[in-house]
Amino acid sequence: MAIEPAKLNEFLGKVVGDIGAALSACLVMIGDRLGLYKAMAGAGALTSAELAQRTGCAERYVREWLLNQAAGGYVTYHPQSGKYSLTEEQAFCLADETSPVFLAGAFDIIQSCNRDEPKVEKVFKSGDGIPWGDHDSCLFCGTERFFGGTYRGNLVQAWIPALDGIEARLSAGGRVADVGCGHAISTVLMAQAFPNTQFTGFDAHPPSIECARRRAAGMGLANVAFEVADATSFPAPKGAAGYDLVTCFDCLHDMGNPVGCAQHVKSRLTSNGVWMVVEPMAGDRVEDNLNPVGRTYSAASAMICVPASIAGKGPALGAQAGPARLTATIKAGGFGTVRVATTTPFNLVLEARSTRSR
Repeated sequence: MAIEPAKLNEFLGKVVGDIGAALSACLVMIGDRLGLYKAMAGAGALTSAELAQRTGCAERYVREWLLNQAAGGYVTYHPQSGKYSLTEEQAFCLADETSPVFLAGAFDIIQSCNRDEPKVEKVFKSGDGIPWGDHDSCLFCGTERFFGGTYRGNLVQAWIPALDGIEARLSAGGRVADVGCGHAISTVLMAQAFPNTQFTGFDAHPPSIECARRRAAGMGLANVAFEVADATSFPAPKGAAGYDLVTCFDCLHDMGNPVGCAQHVKSRLTSNGVWMVVEPMAGDRVEDNLNPVGRTYSAASAMICVPASIAGKGPALGAQAGPARLTATIKAGGFGTVRVATTTPFNLVLEARSTRSR
Protein backbone atom coordinates (compact mmCIF):
# COMPACT_ATOMS: atom_id res chain seq x y z
CA MET A 1 0.00 0.00 0.00
CA ALA A 2 1.45 3.34 -1.06
CA ILE A 3 1.12 6.36 1.22
CA GLU A 4 0.19 9.56 -0.60
CA PRO A 5 2.18 12.37 1.08
CA ALA A 6 -0.43 15.05 0.41
CA LYS A 7 -3.23 13.01 1.98
CA LEU A 8 -0.99 12.04 4.89
CA ASN A 9 -0.07 15.66 5.59
CA GLU A 10 -3.71 16.69 5.38
CA PHE A 11 -4.69 14.05 7.93
CA LEU A 12 -1.75 14.88 10.20
CA GLY A 13 -2.86 18.50 10.13
CA LYS A 14 -6.31 17.48 11.36
CA VAL A 15 -4.86 15.37 14.17
CA VAL A 16 -2.39 18.02 15.30
CA GLY A 17 -5.22 20.55 15.37
CA ASP A 18 -7.29 18.21 17.52
CA ILE A 19 -4.36 17.57 19.87
CA GLY A 20 -3.89 21.30 20.33
CA ALA A 21 -7.61 21.79 20.94
CA ALA A 22 -7.77 18.94 23.45
CA LEU A 23 -4.74 20.19 25.39
CA SER A 24 -6.11 23.73 25.35
CA ALA A 25 -9.52 22.80 26.78
CA CYS A 26 -8.25 22.97 30.35
CA LEU A 27 -6.83 26.43 29.67
CA VAL A 28 -10.23 27.63 28.47
CA MET A 29 -11.65 26.43 31.78
CA ILE A 30 -8.91 28.29 33.67
CA GLY A 31 -9.64 31.44 31.70
CA ASP A 32 -13.33 31.09 32.47
CA ARG A 33 -12.96 30.31 36.18
CA LEU A 34 -10.32 32.92 36.91
CA GLY A 35 -12.17 35.62 35.00
CA LEU A 36 -9.47 36.17 32.37
CA TYR A 37 -11.94 36.43 29.50
CA LYS A 38 -14.25 38.71 31.46
CA ALA A 39 -11.33 40.97 32.40
CA MET A 40 -10.38 41.30 28.73
CA ALA A 41 -13.89 41.99 27.48
CA GLY A 42 -14.25 45.66 26.59
CA ALA A 43 -10.84 46.49 28.07
CA GLY A 44 -9.02 47.11 24.81
CA ALA A 45 -5.55 45.64 24.24
CA LEU A 46 -3.68 44.43 27.32
CA THR A 47 -0.20 43.10 28.08
CA SER A 48 0.15 39.92 30.07
CA ALA A 49 1.24 42.02 33.06
CA GLU A 50 -1.86 44.21 32.80
CA LEU A 51 -4.16 41.21 32.58
CA ALA A 52 -2.38 39.53 35.49
CA GLN A 53 -2.84 42.64 37.60
CA ARG A 54 -6.53 42.89 36.73
CA THR A 55 -7.18 39.26 37.71
CA GLY A 56 -4.75 38.74 40.59
CA CYS A 57 -2.87 36.04 38.70
CA ALA A 58 0.85 35.39 38.20
CA GLU A 59 2.12 37.14 35.07
CA ARG A 60 4.24 34.25 33.82
CA TYR A 61 1.25 31.90 33.71
CA VAL A 62 -0.95 34.56 32.12
CA ARG A 63 1.70 35.15 29.46
CA GLU A 64 1.68 31.49 28.45
CA TRP A 65 -2.12 31.37 28.60
CA LEU A 66 -2.37 34.32 26.21
CA LEU A 67 0.04 32.71 23.76
CA ASN A 68 -2.01 29.53 23.74
CA GLN A 69 -5.31 31.37 23.37
CA ALA A 70 -4.01 33.53 20.55
CA ALA A 71 -2.64 30.49 18.72
CA GLY A 72 -6.08 28.92 18.91
CA GLY A 73 -7.92 32.06 17.82
CA TYR A 74 -9.66 32.54 21.17
CA VAL A 75 -7.98 35.90 21.76
CA THR A 76 -6.40 38.35 19.30
CA TYR A 77 -2.70 39.28 19.31
CA HIS A 78 -1.45 42.68 18.13
CA PRO A 79 2.19 42.28 16.99
CA GLN A 80 2.98 45.99 16.86
CA SER A 81 2.12 46.57 20.52
CA GLY A 82 2.71 43.08 21.86
CA LYS A 83 -0.73 43.22 23.48
CA TYR A 84 -3.80 40.99 23.38
CA SER A 85 -7.51 41.71 23.17
CA LEU A 86 -10.90 40.07 22.71
CA THR A 87 -12.96 40.94 19.67
CA GLU A 88 -16.64 41.58 20.25
CA GLU A 89 -17.38 38.15 18.83
CA GLN A 90 -14.85 36.36 21.04
CA ALA A 91 -16.20 38.15 24.11
CA PHE A 92 -19.79 37.27 23.14
CA CYS A 93 -18.91 33.56 23.18
CA LEU A 94 -16.46 33.43 26.09
CA ALA A 95 -17.10 36.32 28.48
CA ASP A 96 -20.84 37.06 28.40
CA GLU A 97 -22.83 34.45 30.34
CA THR A 98 -26.09 36.01 29.15
CA SER A 99 -25.16 35.50 25.51
CA PRO A 100 -27.18 32.96 23.48
CA VAL A 101 -23.86 31.61 22.19
CA PHE A 102 -21.93 31.48 25.47
CA LEU A 103 -19.82 28.34 25.13
CA ALA A 104 -17.50 28.24 28.13
CA GLY A 105 -19.83 25.82 29.90
CA ALA A 106 -19.11 23.20 27.25
CA PHE A 107 -15.62 22.87 28.67
CA ASP A 108 -17.05 21.80 32.03
CA ILE A 109 -18.73 18.95 30.16
CA ILE A 110 -15.41 18.12 28.49
CA GLN A 111 -13.70 17.96 31.87
CA SER A 112 -16.39 15.65 33.24
CA CYS A 113 -15.95 13.36 30.24
CA ASN A 114 -12.19 13.24 30.76
CA ARG A 115 -12.67 12.36 34.41
CA ASP A 116 -15.24 9.69 33.55
CA GLU A 117 -13.23 8.13 30.73
CA PRO A 118 -12.18 5.08 32.81
CA LYS A 119 -15.84 4.32 33.55
CA VAL A 120 -16.83 4.65 29.91
CA GLU A 121 -13.94 2.47 28.78
CA LYS A 122 -15.21 -0.30 31.06
CA VAL A 123 -18.77 -0.16 29.70
CA PHE A 124 -17.45 -0.24 26.13
CA LYS A 125 -16.29 -3.77 26.99
CA SER A 126 -19.10 -4.86 29.30
CA GLY A 127 -22.05 -3.29 27.52
CA ASP A 128 -23.33 -1.93 30.84
CA GLY A 129 -24.57 1.61 31.36
CA ILE A 130 -23.70 4.58 33.57
CA PRO A 131 -26.61 6.35 35.30
CA TRP A 132 -26.75 10.12 34.85
CA GLY A 133 -26.14 10.73 38.55
CA ASP A 134 -22.95 8.66 38.55
CA HIS A 135 -21.03 11.09 36.35
CA ASP A 136 -18.53 13.64 37.58
CA SER A 137 -20.29 16.66 39.11
CA CYS A 138 -18.82 18.99 36.46
CA LEU A 139 -21.36 17.50 34.08
CA PHE A 140 -24.40 18.90 35.87
CA CYS A 141 -23.21 22.51 36.07
CA GLY A 142 -21.65 22.29 32.62
CA THR A 143 -24.89 21.07 31.08
CA GLU A 144 -26.77 24.02 32.54
CA ARG A 145 -24.18 26.54 31.39
CA PHE A 146 -23.80 25.04 27.92
CA PHE A 147 -27.51 24.74 27.12
CA GLY A 148 -28.43 27.86 29.08
CA GLY A 149 -27.25 30.25 26.39
CA THR A 150 -29.35 28.60 23.71
CA TYR A 151 -32.38 28.49 25.99
CA ARG A 152 -32.01 32.16 26.93
CA GLY A 153 -31.76 33.13 23.27
CA ASN A 154 -34.56 30.95 21.89
CA LEU A 155 -36.96 29.39 24.37
CA VAL A 156 -39.30 32.29 25.09
CA GLN A 157 -38.52 34.29 21.96
CA ALA A 158 -38.88 31.56 19.32
CA TRP A 159 -39.65 28.05 20.54
CA ILE A 160 -42.82 28.63 22.55
CA PRO A 161 -44.24 30.97 19.86
CA ALA A 162 -43.66 28.18 17.33
CA LEU A 163 -46.14 25.95 19.21
CA ASP A 164 -49.67 26.46 17.96
CA GLY A 165 -51.71 28.40 20.54
CA ILE A 166 -49.43 27.79 23.51
CA GLU A 167 -47.98 31.27 24.00
CA ALA A 168 -51.46 32.80 24.44
CA ARG A 169 -52.50 30.02 26.81
CA LEU A 170 -49.45 30.53 29.03
CA SER A 171 -49.89 34.29 29.00
CA ALA A 172 -53.46 33.87 30.24
CA GLY A 173 -52.49 31.31 32.85
CA GLY A 174 -51.93 27.58 32.63
CA ARG A 175 -49.93 24.69 34.02
CA VAL A 176 -46.60 23.40 32.72
CA ALA A 177 -44.44 20.42 33.65
CA ASP A 178 -40.75 20.66 32.76
CA VAL A 179 -39.61 17.03 32.83
CA GLY A 180 -35.90 16.32 33.22
CA CYS A 181 -35.38 19.93 34.29
CA GLY A 182 -31.89 19.49 35.77
CA HIS A 183 -30.74 22.73 37.41
CA ALA A 184 -33.89 24.31 35.94
CA ILE A 185 -32.57 27.02 33.65
CA SER A 186 -35.44 26.17 31.27
CA THR A 187 -38.09 26.15 34.03
CA VAL A 188 -36.95 29.48 35.45
CA LEU A 189 -36.87 31.20 32.05
CA MET A 190 -40.44 30.14 31.34
CA ALA A 191 -41.64 31.06 34.83
CA GLN A 192 -40.16 34.55 34.48
CA ALA A 193 -41.77 35.06 31.06
CA PHE A 194 -45.23 33.77 32.02
CA PRO A 195 -46.01 34.85 35.60
CA ASN A 196 -49.69 33.80 35.32
CA THR A 197 -48.75 30.16 34.67
CA GLN A 198 -47.70 27.64 37.32
CA PHE A 199 -44.56 25.67 36.45
CA THR A 200 -43.33 22.47 38.05
CA GLY A 201 -39.89 21.09 37.29
CA PHE A 202 -39.32 17.35 37.68
CA ASP A 203 -36.01 15.49 37.69
CA ALA A 204 -34.93 12.07 38.94
CA HIS A 205 -31.59 13.48 40.20
CA PRO A 206 -32.15 14.81 43.75
CA PRO A 207 -29.07 17.09 43.87
CA SER A 208 -30.28 18.85 40.71
CA ILE A 209 -33.71 19.45 42.26
CA GLU A 210 -32.06 20.85 45.40
CA CYS A 211 -30.05 23.24 43.22
CA ALA A 212 -33.18 24.25 41.29
CA ARG A 213 -35.09 25.00 44.50
CA ARG A 214 -32.28 27.18 45.86
CA ARG A 215 -32.07 29.11 42.61
CA ALA A 216 -35.80 29.75 42.34
CA ALA A 217 -36.00 30.80 45.98
CA GLY A 218 -33.15 33.24 45.49
CA MET A 219 -34.97 34.80 42.55
CA GLY A 220 -38.23 35.15 44.45
CA LEU A 221 -40.27 33.23 41.87
CA ALA A 222 -43.69 32.39 43.26
CA ASN A 223 -45.03 30.45 40.24
CA VAL A 224 -42.51 27.62 40.18
CA ALA A 225 -41.96 24.46 42.22
CA PHE A 226 -39.68 21.44 41.92
CA GLU A 227 -40.13 17.77 42.74
CA VAL A 228 -38.01 14.64 42.48
CA ALA A 229 -39.73 12.37 39.96
CA ASP A 230 -38.81 10.55 36.80
CA ALA A 231 -40.31 10.87 33.35
CA THR A 232 -42.67 7.90 33.72
CA SER A 233 -44.12 8.76 37.13
CA PHE A 234 -44.33 12.54 37.61
CA PRO A 235 -47.69 13.49 39.14
CA ALA A 236 -50.65 15.33 37.67
CA PRO A 237 -51.04 19.01 38.56
CA LYS A 238 -52.93 19.65 41.76
CA GLY A 239 -56.43 20.94 41.22
CA ALA A 240 -56.38 20.65 37.43
CA ALA A 241 -57.28 18.10 34.79
CA GLY A 242 -53.82 18.09 33.29
CA TYR A 243 -50.93 20.16 32.02
CA ASP A 244 -51.36 22.56 29.12
CA LEU A 245 -47.72 22.02 28.18
CA VAL A 246 -45.11 19.41 29.06
CA THR A 247 -41.52 20.09 28.07
CA CYS A 248 -38.48 17.86 27.77
CA PHE A 249 -35.25 19.70 27.02
CA ASP A 250 -32.35 17.64 25.62
CA CYS A 251 -33.22 14.59 27.68
CA LEU A 252 -35.61 12.24 25.82
CA HIS A 253 -32.74 10.51 24.02
CA ASP A 254 -31.02 9.85 27.39
CA MET A 255 -33.96 8.02 28.92
CA GLY A 256 -34.21 4.36 29.74
CA ASN A 257 -37.86 4.30 28.69
CA PRO A 258 -38.59 7.07 26.18
CA VAL A 259 -41.75 5.37 24.91
CA GLY A 260 -42.95 5.02 28.50
CA CYS A 261 -42.18 8.71 28.96
CA ALA A 262 -44.32 9.53 25.93
CA GLN A 263 -47.17 7.41 27.25
CA HIS A 264 -47.00 9.08 30.66
CA VAL A 265 -46.76 12.59 29.21
CA LYS A 266 -49.86 11.89 27.11
CA SER A 267 -51.75 10.78 30.23
CA ARG A 268 -50.79 14.00 32.04
CA LEU A 269 -51.78 16.48 29.31
CA THR A 270 -55.13 18.17 28.90
CA SER A 271 -57.12 17.04 25.86
CA ASN A 272 -55.62 19.84 23.76
CA GLY A 273 -52.26 19.94 25.54
CA VAL A 274 -48.89 19.99 23.82
CA TRP A 275 -45.62 18.18 24.45
CA MET A 276 -42.56 20.17 23.39
CA VAL A 277 -39.49 17.98 22.90
CA VAL A 278 -36.21 19.82 22.36
CA GLU A 279 -33.42 17.57 21.11
CA PRO A 280 -29.93 18.01 19.67
CA MET A 281 -29.87 18.85 15.97
CA ALA A 282 -29.37 15.73 13.87
CA GLY A 283 -30.28 14.30 10.50
CA ASP A 284 -31.77 10.88 9.94
CA ARG A 285 -28.79 9.48 7.99
CA VAL A 286 -25.21 8.99 9.11
CA GLU A 287 -23.96 11.20 6.28
CA ASP A 288 -26.23 14.02 7.48
CA ASN A 289 -24.30 14.17 10.75
CA LEU A 290 -20.71 14.13 9.48
CA ASN A 291 -20.10 17.74 10.46
CA PRO A 292 -18.81 19.69 13.49
CA VAL A 293 -22.19 19.67 15.27
CA GLY A 294 -22.61 15.96 14.67
CA ARG A 295 -19.08 15.31 15.85
CA THR A 296 -19.67 17.23 19.08
CA TYR A 297 -23.00 15.63 19.88
CA SER A 298 -21.94 12.10 19.00
CA ALA A 299 -18.93 12.42 21.32
CA ALA A 300 -21.14 13.57 24.18
CA SER A 301 -23.59 10.82 23.28
CA ALA A 302 -20.98 8.07 23.51
CA MET A 303 -19.70 9.37 26.84
CA ILE A 304 -22.98 10.40 28.49
CA CYS A 305 -26.26 9.81 26.65
CA VAL A 306 -25.94 6.21 25.45
CA PRO A 307 -24.57 5.00 28.83
CA ALA A 308 -27.47 6.74 30.63
CA SER A 309 -30.12 5.06 28.50
CA ILE A 310 -28.45 1.65 28.72
CA ALA A 311 -28.29 2.01 32.50
CA GLY A 312 -32.08 2.23 32.43
CA LYS A 313 -32.30 -0.77 30.05
CA GLY A 314 -33.35 1.62 27.31
CA PRO A 315 -33.00 1.76 23.52
CA ALA A 316 -30.02 4.17 23.62
CA LEU A 317 -31.45 6.57 21.06
CA GLY A 318 -28.36 8.73 21.40
CA ALA A 319 -27.95 12.45 20.81
CA GLN A 320 -28.04 11.95 17.04
CA ALA A 321 -31.37 10.14 16.90
CA GLY A 322 -32.78 12.43 14.21
CA PRO A 323 -36.38 13.54 13.61
CA ALA A 324 -37.66 10.29 12.08
CA ARG A 325 -36.62 8.09 15.01
CA LEU A 326 -37.72 10.67 17.57
CA THR A 327 -41.10 10.96 15.86
CA ALA A 328 -41.52 7.18 15.82
CA THR A 329 -40.69 7.02 19.52
CA ILE A 330 -43.19 9.75 20.40
CA LYS A 331 -45.93 8.20 18.27
CA ALA A 332 -45.28 4.80 19.87
CA GLY A 333 -46.33 6.46 23.11
CA GLY A 334 -49.73 7.32 21.68
CA PHE A 335 -49.35 10.78 20.17
CA GLY A 336 -51.27 11.30 16.94
CA THR A 337 -49.25 14.08 15.36
CA VAL A 338 -45.62 15.15 15.66
CA ARG A 339 -44.03 17.99 13.72
CA VAL A 340 -40.75 19.86 13.71
CA ALA A 341 -41.96 23.23 15.01
CA THR A 342 -38.65 25.03 14.54
CA THR A 343 -34.89 24.48 14.52
CA THR A 344 -31.59 26.14 15.31
CA PRO A 345 -28.14 24.98 14.17
CA PHE A 346 -27.96 23.05 17.46
CA ASN A 347 -31.59 22.11 18.18
CA LEU A 348 -34.65 20.28 16.91
CA VAL A 349 -37.90 21.48 18.49
CA LEU A 350 -40.73 18.98 18.11
CA GLU A 351 -44.43 19.59 18.87
CA ALA A 352 -46.48 16.50 19.77
CA ARG A 353 -50.27 16.38 20.18
CA SER A 354 -52.68 13.57 20.88
CA THR A 355 -54.86 14.69 17.97
CA ARG A 356 -54.49 17.10 15.10
CA SER A 357 -54.36 20.76 16.03
CA ARG A 358 -57.69 22.52 15.43
